[in-house]
Amino acid sequence: MRLAVIIPTFGRKALLHRVLTFLEGQTRLPDEVIVTAPDDTHVEQRNAAAFPLSWVFGGKGLCSQRNKALEQALSRSDVITFFDDDFLPAADYLATVARGFLDHPDWAVVRGDAVVDGANSAGLTFADGLAALRGAERRRALNPVAPHVSEQTGGYGCNMSIRTSVVGDVRFDERLPLYGWQEDIDFTAQLKSRGKVVGLNTLYGVHLGVKSGRVSGVRLGYSQLVNPVYLVRKGTLPSRFAFNLVWRNIAANVVKSFWPEPYIDRRGRLKGNALAAFHLARGKIEPEHILKL
Repeated sequence: MRLAVIIPTFGRKALLHRVLTFLEGQTRLPDEVIVTAPDDTHVEQRNAAAFPLSWVFGGKGLCSQRNKALEQALSRSDVITFFDDDFLPAADYLATVARGFLDHPDWAVVRGDAVVDGANSAGLTFADGLAALRGAERRRALNPVAPHVSEQTGGYGCNMSIRTSVVGDVRFDERLPLYGWQEDIDFTAQLKSRGKVVGLNTLYGVHLGVKSGRVSGVRLGYSQLVNPVYLVRKGTLPSRFAFNLVWRNIAANVVKSFWPEPYIDRRGRLKGNALAAFHLARGKIEPEHILKL
């Protein structure tokens, strides 16, 4: 089985370099790693001693970047694992992915567990994330986790793996620009008719949740409403899932705008929510409008 890793990146040159070095510690090395970025100013080009490493430039926005790398990897891989450029996988992550797809030919998508997710906080430094990961590995070595497989609505973009034979003409939707927002659910939901979308609790890592390279609060707030509505109409996001997602985000932005976290632009997000609600009320469902904000 040939396994490729795709890492989209934007504005995190130093971190990407450390993550690529970290990947050389996998017990099952990737057969290749493809880094995709808008241009070469976002990366520190280097050679990897442990695996073939290539670079794909030209995509603007997460979906476009992933699609460009996907076109290269599909024909020469059996499984593609997508990592964010701030995700640190456990040492046996890729070995667990390969074994899972070999043992379960009906699996189309496998998502792992972010045992610590800095996206829900101020974010983690590389050192703090590594310490958290090593702690999780030690705990699991002392008290092994019983394997459990759960069906999922979709993948989680920071760490998800796809069986290439089921992809066909499905691509990431480039109408979801910049950071994407729910592009992972949209893409993987389209594969559910071709195989199971599952989560595996023995597949894990730490997501640093680095805040650099993210979109503005207003743009993200706009996407928090418009993208789910767009995907419900498209048929890739369940309406109940979308409803809960939208109202959870709006409620958080309203309540926390009075005492915002220093690392989140709550008032900007709320402003984006309000603009999106105005546009939706007028029948305007255009995720790409954030490019004008």
